[in-house]
Amino acid sequence: PFPTIDRVRAGRLVSMLMTLQREGRMTAARLAEALEVSERTVMRDIEELSSAGVPVFAIRGPGGGYELMEGYRVDLEGPGSWTPRGRRAASRQRGTVRISPEGRRLATVLGCLQPLRVRRAVPPQDDGWLEATFRIGSFEAAAIDVLSLSPHVEVLGPPRLRADVRSRLRRATERYRGDA
Repeated sequence: PFPTIDRVRAGRLVSMLMTLQREGRMTAARLAEALEVSERTVMRDIEELSSAGVPVFAIRGPGGGYELMEGYRVDLEGPGSWTPRGRRAASRQRGTVRISPEGRRLATVLGCLQPLRVRRAVPPQDDGWLEATFRIGSFEAAAIDVLSLSPHVEVLGPPRLRADVRSRLRRATERYRGDA
């Protein structure tokens, strides 16, 4: 029975991916109806897709729902044309940041850098900033989360994430240079 369950779940994940790609933003209720599952199953499946490296995001508030990152496309032409990354490899990657008290509050409200774990062994700085870690599902999503919290957060590691954030900030600075 287990292989059948795994095939059913894998099929549902691919169906969810293709539905989000085709329809755009959808609420958990609409996805549950389309896939004939509960909303709780939709939320578990969204987490599974995210852990596999699929850039799927939750948008809060009126008109919110789940959607794929703009421009992300999967072409499923035949068996084996798409293979998700292993869950364990994605879940082991962690980022380290320095974060202000206001940044911690915003991270909680916005759902960024979650789960954010404050390192108790590192005493707070005089300015109240703390060192914390978070799970990296994808580097692009982590960079967007960091940028949404700036100037209340500084990436300490991994170097790849710090470089990505630096590059994005540099491009934004260039875009707005000269505006008065």
